[in-house]
Amino acid sequence: MKVVETGLPGCVVIEPQVFGDERGFFFESFNAERLAAYGLTPAFVQGNVSSSSRGVLRGLHYQWPKPQGKYVSVVQGEVWDVVVDIRRGSPTFGKWAAAVLSAENKRHVWIPGGFAHGFVTLSERAVFTYLCTASYDRAADAGIRWNDASLAIDWPVAEPVLSDKDARAPFLADVPQERLPVYAP
Repeated sequence: MKVVETGLPGCVVIEPQVFGDERGFFFESFNAERLAAYGLTPAFVQGNVSSSSRGVLRGLHYQWPKPQGKYVSVVQGEVWDVVVDIRRGSPTFGKWAAAVLSAENKRHVWIPGGFAHGFVTLSERAVFTYLCTASYDRAADAGIRWNDASLAIDWPVAEPVLSDKDARAPFLADVPQERLPVYAP
């Protein structure tokens, strides 16, 4: 397994070692012991799967005050995955990182609690998996507008397909401070 830093503290891309031959392939999608060697010790309590067609953008989502860490990957298709640091007081507040996740490259992204997350589907269809460290809590559910100019995310799709909720999400500057995660060094 190879762990690649993203520039956002704690948020990393994981590239598994893949073993393949004419029959297909095998790789470990999660190994607690190997991740712990890199200081990552998530305890997952919920798993989710979503399917999206080309151009669908989901995000930027987060939970507060009950943050969810997420370990995400794609098992079919390809997405452009984005993580944004929205922790009050963080030295990287408002900064983002992105990675292409696909069934072909088999990459995963670890997103610590306190970051906003989203993705846009690049292929005809994508099946996206999430392992979460906290259960979904409707009262803690929150989001940031995908095209917030203050974040300047360089999305590879100009006119994505959005849910009503994501289209109406507030800009980061309009989120009350008590609804943003707190940076804890």
